[in-house]
Amino acid sequence: MARAILQRVADYYSGKLARHGPTPRGVDWNGAESQRLRFAQLCKLLPSDRSFSLNDIGCGYGAMHDYLVGEGYAVRYRGYDVSKAMVEAARKLPRRKPRPAFVSARSALRKSDYAVASGLFNVRLDVSDTRWLEHVDGIIDLLHLTSRRGFAFNCLTSYSDAERKRADLYYGDPRRFFHHCMKRYSRQVAVLHDYGLYEFTVLVRK
Repeated sequence: MARAILQRVADYYSGKLARHGPTPRGVDWNGAESQRLRFAQLCKLLPSDRSFSLNDIGCGYGAMHDYLVGEGYAVRYRGYDVSKAMVEAARKLPRRKPRPAFVSARSALRKSDYAVASGLFNVRLDVSDTRWLEHVDGIIDLLHLTSRRGFAFNCLTSYSDAERKRADLYYGDPRRFFHHCMKRYSRQVAVLHDYGLYEFTVLVRK
């Protein structure tokens, strides 16, 4: 089931990329402003005064890398995405040196200082909440296993207005993910739910 979910997700985002190109719309965001706002929340985990390595799980076309470099972070970046089309698009875009690595095979991931996932849990298509939550927990395990100092992720919030919710999207309970991360990974967990979007960000420091 997990492999089938990953393939469907890959097909979905490959389709978005084919329609909109390597842009925020190509990874199913409304625009660049909200994308940057999400990145800013994830970056609250990261040190600004020293270099670090980072795995970007579900990297898309590598926008997170460009944001980090633009903000002056000294990052050694590796992006992973199940969509081979996304990885190919990321590799073709011009990047500052040292160039980031982009991979589509999970076996190509290396343990880094930090790991992040942005927008990876939102589009569940017609997968049930129970099955999707199992999938999400597996990705959070991957974030943990591929990071030494900490990891961060975001998710649409179950506190969204009922009339705005879509049946094909997953809305997580921030309380559930706080307790899950506290019990399973670390006692140093923060939940950010105050940045103006219908979502939350979880920061886990080890």
